[in-house]
Amino acid sequence: MSDEILATMKASAPRRIMGVGMLGSVGSAVLYVALSSPPEPEWLVFLLVVGVGALWSAVRMWQATEHSIELTHTQLRCSDGTLIAEIEDIDGIDRGFFAFKPSHGFLVRTRSSNGRVWQPGLWWRMGRRIGVGGVTPGAQGKAMAEILAAILYQKENGPLPR
Repeated sequence: MSDEILATMKASAPRRIMGVGMLGSVGSAVLYVALSSPPEPEWLVFLLVVGVGALWSAVRMWQATEHSIELTHTQLRCSDGTLIAEIEDIDGIDRGFFAFKPSHGFLVRTRSSNGRVWQPGLWWRMGRRIGVGGVTPGAQGKAMAEILAAILYQKENGPLPR
């Protein structure tokens, strides 16, 4: 029962291509501007760093969005085997309009800090906060957040009323 996947979030091919294409385009355009008409040396360095950073982010996004996020009764995990959070460690979930969360996703607060991880377009973790979502469909994010909220409710209050 604990390994049964309750919900999955996966970036579709068009969303992956759009996200990676936008980052790649920004990186390429910035590098083109930097190399075609070099500005002052300090601005040249700035443009080169931004351009290379955007291209690096595009590659990382392409690699990260090959995977999906899975929710089970005991954990939130990535399909590559990375544990995102144990359900027992989750303190709360925030889906509000003004929450600092990824697009089409939600924010999870945990009781303990597990370091920093960044899987662009899919999920990130900074200390006790975990952002889930990005280039994933909104319906999948909403469904996963609702199921996770129900699991957390059951953990604190017992079975859901009928």
